[in-house]
Amino acid sequence: MRTLYKFHGGIHPPTHKSQSTTVPIGRLAIPGKLVIPFHQHAGNRAKPIVQVGDHVLKGQLIGMPQDTMSSAIHASTSGTINAISMELVAHPSGLADLCATLIPDGKDEWIVRTPIAYQHSSPANLRNALRMAGVVGLGGAAFPSDLKLNTKHKVTTLILNGAECEPYITCDDMLMRERASEVIGGAEIMRQILGAEEILIGIEDNKPEAIKALQLIAANARNIEVVAIPTLYPSGSAKQLIKVLTNLEVP
Repeated sequence: MRTLYKFHGGIHPPTHKSQSTTVPIGRLAIPGKLVIPFHQHAGNRAKPIVQVGDHVLKGQLIGMPQDTMSSAIHASTSGTINAISMELVAHPSGLADLCATLIPDGKDEWIVRTPIAYQHSSPANLRNALRMAGVVGLGGAAFPSDLKLNTKHKVTTLILNGAECEPYITCDDMLMRERASEVIGGAEIMRQILGAEEILIGIEDNKPEAIKALQLIAANARNIEVVAIPTLYPSGSAKQLIKVLTNLEVP
């Protein structure tokens, strides 16, 4: 069993997580209109590459990354581009940003998708695939993932943060329960990019279903350990989780 370490402080707030863990992950119905911002990430806004009247398919590239810090934007479903204009977006400033208005056709028809044999791809090619797939962080800053995974330093340990210590929030918990194979698959892709020797997945011990689901898949993987850590806020903060799992302190 892995030795765990303590960080200074910590509290035990009421978790209030049961309200959203009693039903499976659901799917929203397709709305009558979609407003898709071209700036959904840190850095520069994506450049529109579609025009009003174009018919697009789900997953089709509609915004091309500009400069180094940017990310691609895709159609959320199939339909017709109705407008490319400044629209109010979900931002505390209340300001407008450039968006594509998409009128869905109800078919939800995908583009042709070609899987990538990541085991035989170079780190540079995989990072570019992430950039063109529009993969960004969801911790708040929406930092492009291809840049996060671009390091010249030797990486020995890759840590996946499944602690989710905040009250009420259960998104990661439900994803780990229901999509464990995809979580492990994503970890393997990041290992291929970084050359990490081991992968640790830290999960608070109040999520036994998620721990069990990931351990079942990780048992058939190389050097992936699912680690149950004590439930203590803010163990989901990166610095605290690194301390708990490795006893290393990040300045």
